[in-house]
Amino acid sequence: MCQKEVMEQSAGIMYRKSCASSAACLIASAGYQSFCSPGKLNSVCISCCNTPLCNGPRPKKRSSSALALRPGLPTTILLLKLALLLAHC
Repeated sequence: MCQKEVMEQSAGIMYRKSCASSAACLIASAGYQSFCSPGKLNSVCISCCNTPLCNGPRPKKRSSSALALRPGLPTTILLLKLALLLAHC
């Protein structure tokens, strides 16, 4: 079976995906049921499934608007070259 563990920690959400026997996954899932409180700090949820890729892709990280607005070094170099080129025209 596919097993997915989702842990909500102060540093963020951690994901662990693995393969497990049916018995091992179901025992782990049942054993952590009392610790599963989605959205709450220190929550640990384990789920089991048995179809291809059923434990799915990891959700994409949200990009910070501050990071999105800050150009990288290559972009800065290109902008400087463009400004120098236009200054000589």
